[in-house]
Amino acid sequence: MNLSEYIRNVENFPKEGVHFKDITPLLANKDAVSFCLQQLVAMVGDSKIDKVVGIESRGFFFGTLLAQKLNAGFVPIRKPGKLPYSTLKEPYQLEYGMDALEIHEDAIKKRERVLLHDDVLATGGTARAACNLIEKLGGEIVQCNFLIELEFLNGIKKLQNHPVKSLLKY
Repeated sequence: MNLSEYIRNVENFPKEGVHFKDITPLLANKDAVSFCLQQLVAMVGDSKIDKVVGIESRGFFFGTLLAQKLNAGFVPIRKPGKLPYSTLKEPYQLEYGMDALEIHEDAIKKRERVLLHDDVLATGGTARAACNLIEKLGGEIVQCNFLIELEFLNGIKKLQNHPVKSLLKY
């Protein structure tokens, strides 16, 4: 199955000049979801995973499914103010300002083996901030796992200390 056939290109979203990779057609097709999940699990190989961390919000779709398949817990990383318990916060630079991510302070125990998942690796700022949060809690990042990597944005450079795998590269 060619998963790229289920990725819709949306021009000028969310702003002028951006070519957005929309995964909703993939999500709408049960066979594509099943195949995609199999491929994401295969990228992990035999690595033991204690927690799968998904980045808000599109990282939640496959993140929870990965956690189930890998017999691991799922941990959401969200924008500030969205998690109900005590959190750690990590600010990061956007091309047009600053943003931040939060994780529950008790979500990951020291030395737990973590798979970080998100739908797209673009500039790498969000993924780097998520890695920082995981490491502050004592988690060991086994792999950063993405459905799509936008290679021309060089986001992988911000994740140089971690194995990075992506199903589709543009």
